[in-house]
Amino acid sequence: MKRTDKEGFVEGFRERLQESPAIFLTDFTGLDVKSITVLRAELKKNGAEYLVVKNRLLLRALEGTELPDLSDWLTGPTGIVLGHSGPVEAAKTISDFAKSHDDRPAFKVAVLDQALLDAAQIQQLAKLPPRDQLLAMLAGALEAPMAALAGALEAKLHEMVGLMKALQEQKEGGED
Repeated sequence: MKRTDKEGFVEGFRERLQESPAIFLTDFTGLDVKSITVLRAELKKNGAEYLVVKNRLLLRALEGTELPDLSDWLTGPTGIVLGHSGPVEAAKTISDFAKSHDDRPAFKVAVLDQALLDAAQIQQLAKLPPRDQLLAMLAGALEAPMAALAGALEAKLHEMVGLMKALQEQKEGGED
């Protein structure tokens, strides 16, 4: 790659890094091209992409950004996952893929909202339910107190109706 090509690539890659809400660095040692192609297809289905970039070019792309310093993790073969649709889907896809491929690729580090996550934290992230399910759980949690309140108010209303009927019956019984 010529110097001008590298500079253009670095600038374009820098923009992609800054636009991505989740960035994962992985070690893909032991994976063949066919396996990486399968992983790329799985990630693409889930709104992420897998790139293999020279560590030196990644360091250059990180310069001048607000992203944390990743130089400690840029040793050996490094694959970059850009999770465009969010961190959970990408982490889950990589984790599920690794289970059937001798734990490869292995997580090195992730960047979420300018914070670094280690491999253990990424695994915890991968265990979270999908976004739609989390939203449904939140809606259920918000709905439950309202349903309980409505039930309590309805019970009091029925109790009040019962008391009024009893009072009416007592008055009617007293008139005879």
